[in-house]
Amino acid sequence: MGWLADETGLEKCAANHVPLTPLSSLKRAADIFAAREALVHGATRRTYADYAERVSRLASGLAGLGVRPGDVVATLLPNLPAHAEAHFGVPACGAILNAINIRLDVDTVAYILEHGGAKAVLVDTAFLPLAEAAIEGRTDPPVIIEVPDNEARHVPSGRHQLYEDLLAKGDPAFDWVMPQDEWESLALNYTSGTTGRPKGVVYHHRGAYLAAMGQVISWRLTLYPRYLTIVPMFHCNAWCHPWMLPLLGGTMVCLRDITAPGIYHAIAREGATHFGGAPIVLNTIINAKESERLPFDHVVEVFTAGAPPAAATLAAIEPLGFNVTQVYGLTETYGPATECTWHDGFDSLPPDERAAVKARTGVAMPFMEDVTVTDENMTPIPRDAQTLGEIMHRGNGVMKGYYRNPEATRKAFEGGYFHSGDIAYRHPDGYIKIADRAKDIIISGGENVSSVEVEGVLMQHPAVLLAAVVARPDAKWGEVPCAFVEVKDGATADEAELIAFCRARLAGFKTPKRVLFQELPKTSTGKIQKFELRTTAAKL
Repeated sequence: MGWLADETGLEKCAANHVPLTPLSSLKRAADIFAAREALVHGATRRTYADYAERVSRLASGLAGLGVRPGDVVATLLPNLPAHAEAHFGVPACGAILNAINIRLDVDTVAYILEHGGAKAVLVDTAFLPLAEAAIEGRTDPPVIIEVPDNEARHVPSGRHQLYEDLLAKGDPAFDWVMPQDEWESLALNYTSGTTGRPKGVVYHHRGAYLAAMGQVISWRLTLYPRYLTIVPMFHCNAWCHPWMLPLLGGTMVCLRDITAPGIYHAIAREGATHFGGAPIVLNTIINAKESERLPFDHVVEVFTAGAPPAAATLAAIEPLGFNVTQVYGLTETYGPATECTWHDGFDSLPPDERAAVKARTGVAMPFMEDVTVTDENMTPIPRDAQTLGEIMHRGNGVMKGYYRNPEATRKAFEGGYFHSGDIAYRHPDGYIKIADRAKDIIISGGENVSSVEVEGVLMQHPAVLLAAVVARPDAKWGEVPCAFVEVKDGATADEAELIAFCRARLAGFKTPKRVLFQELPKTSTGKIQKFELRTTAAKL
């Protein structure tokens, strides 16, 4: 049987086993990269020693507010240093980070705060009205901690405890609460899914650690990258990039507002070498005015995801100094889970074919055990570039499940894989290519929009008999919602009226950009034939 047949005494112990956690990356960085620049935001410059001390103070301050291990602490913050600090400071006191999308409407934010049970919420001054409205009337509201942005010249409201005051009270020597089990929950991220109410995706320490490590390989990163924050930290925790950067002594260059001048300044003046973003960001760069551009002399590496980028977009941005790699994933997979890995032979392809290859969804990233495409019987589809199936994921980069929703979790994990709901085919070389979005999800500027939710709002209008919402291609946002409406007999409504009606009830990115009035195509059983509407919308 071999000499290892007897494993007496070969057990796990403190010397040979430590639960994996991204917290360890900042602990290490504070030691070996202590004097290196960790965070940049305008005039704000913080070293890794500063970063770790502020994380300790935040963890201590939260504990002083009564936050206990297993509690949830939420954020309503743009991409600021405080948001990066929360990615370590919240779990460092044993709590679970719930970064909330600042673009959501009041009702959805209220639901997330209630469902997640946040004990405290860190709120940018500009989003205080949103937070205050979301907790209005609660008998047990979370404590609001106001985070003014000096670069945005915020004047504190005077209504809430300030973030810097909380840190000033914190202990810089606070002993971080490290997980005893790497399966312990680290973060709670809400995803729109296909229903009106979002589902809470739970991340564990192991998955976040491995996702951070895996992206170092996929992105071909080396020491000291200068990373520009474009992916919102409320979106899959910025694809785990805040937890990744300390591994390499990297610098996070914070960008509050995503504009062409801001991006060019970060690259040319701050030396940004990497960023992630949806195709809309690529279009912003491509379409920048000459007066908004600044020269730079290095190639910027880009991860793009959120929607399949057009080959024309990829072809247009490369000559400007950007090398784009398409990645694909979901909130449920810690962000990117596949990459369009580049092979030597791809470089010799004609430009149009190279761009088409770059637009592929790709293959499994290193931390995923398997990403495949199967038919309804869970049988892998042929690699013939035409047979359609559903993308399936298995591995350490898959969520623990949906918080307080065991039925949705069971359904998502049927057959031993996570069911993405995305429809794709496979090329002969194994590369996956998304063909369509299942369940009519619209991806606008990298954000998921539930057609069911938008349709529900339209149906609230007294003149609307029936509504259907589909994606319309858009040069700027990738996709935007397009509504088709049947009006009740004797009632009247116009496009501007219905758009305004939705805008008052939904986040801007969920609001239809066009409304067309017509009889909706239906099957014999009354089901709306959305494929016909998508064809119509694409021709607009």
